[in-house]
Amino acid sequence: MANTILVGAQWGDEGKGKIIDVLTERADIVVRTQGGNNAGHTVYIGPQKYVLHLVPSGILRPGKTCVIGNGVVIDPVSLMGEINGLIKLGVNINGSLFVSETAHVVFPYHRELDELRELRKGKNKIGTTKRGIGPAYGDKAARTGLRIIDLIHPERFAAKLKVRIKDNNEVLRAFGAKGLSYKKVHDAYRAAGDALKPYVRNTVTLLHEATQRKANILFEGAQGTFLDIDHGTYPFVTSSNTTAGGASTGSGVAPNRMDKVVGVMKAYTTRVGEGPLPTENEEIADMLHGMGREFGSTTGRARRCGWFDAVATRHATMVNGIDELAVTNIDGLDSLETIKVCTGYRCGDLKYDHVPNDIESFSNCVPVYEELPGWQTPTTGITSWKKLPQKTRAYLKVICDLTGAKLTIASVGPAREQTIFV
Repeated sequence: MANTILVGAQWGDEGKGKIIDVLTERADIVVRTQGGNNAGHTVYIGPQKYVLHLVPSGILRPGKTCVIGNGVVIDPVSLMGEINGLIKLGVNINGSLFVSETAHVVFPYHRELDELRELRKGKNKIGTTKRGIGPAYGDKAARTGLRIIDLIHPERFAAKLKVRIKDNNEVLRAFGAKGLSYKKVHDAYRAAGDALKPYVRNTVTLLHEATQRKANILFEGAQGTFLDIDHGTYPFVTSSNTTAGGASTGSGVAPNRMDKVVGVMKAYTTRVGEGPLPTENEEIADMLHGMGREFGSTTGRARRCGWFDAVATRHATMVNGIDELAVTNIDGLDSLETIKVCTGYRCGDLKYDHVPNDIESFSNCVPVYEELPGWQTPTTGITSWKKLPQKTRAYLKVICDLTGAKLTIASVGPAREQTIFV
């Protein structure tokens, strides 16, 4: 398998959790490299559903090492809740999970500020999950953040937290909100820090040693390409680098140690939150929501849905250097007689075959469609490429050719066994 970066090729929620779980069978180590508990990966194993927010999906495979890298921002109380929940479900954590000592910590004041700023934006809101991720990354960039290594040293943590609570209470009061209790925050986070301490490591050296012994490492991204802070639909983005480059900065593994990039994309398009989605379509959204699909695993919000956008995924292939594609949720289109694919954009007199950087232009883009015949037969029980309907294979070939990368995985349902290797 070698060292593989897995990224979302759309706006997140592409089904990365399942693909990571499938690929982990061939990996030795799985590394989460960015984001926080604003992301959710859903994995089905038999009848059991697992929703993971910070712990890498590889934890569900016995004998695998899982790492939460330095690029992640961690709410330690939330993380310990997730760990304890997995333990109750019989998942072995001890000796399998390691947390970077230089990952930054998300605090209650980050969550408060996240919500207050979002409310203040009104109709210009971003659609944040209000988990405090943006403000935590803001503190990291401003060099005022606290890290896990601070959390697990009691005296240092107490002194630094006192300053941060004082400063942030002034900001909260300026918004008209109440300040936070230092003691309450301190006691909750110190308890979480004590519980988390056995998992804390210098994960950069851990991963370097793994590359030296030729271990197979899978780098697990959260969110998707168009939520990247640099390459996404700014400002309607997350606060980290969700593209392939973030795997190196968020783990400490050098770029020349990476072997390939796998992009995950749905057979259609979705996004959560505000911002442009050129192919958004009410009819397909109603159909998918009526099937009980496309609700966020973190917030439960109904996702916005639309036709497949080849312009966006082609851009994602370029930005990430995607070598291979995994296409998920193919079965969501099983009932359609005709399926549309966006092959370009129009904006006034202008035509685009790429994603415009100007958010105003992108928001006003009208998709140019090609129509393909649907297969109108269930695919959920199919386990081989040759047994897929000819029209399904033709559709997948078209969208992958338009995207510009090779199809290697086709997924026709959420379970491990509903995976076709092409």
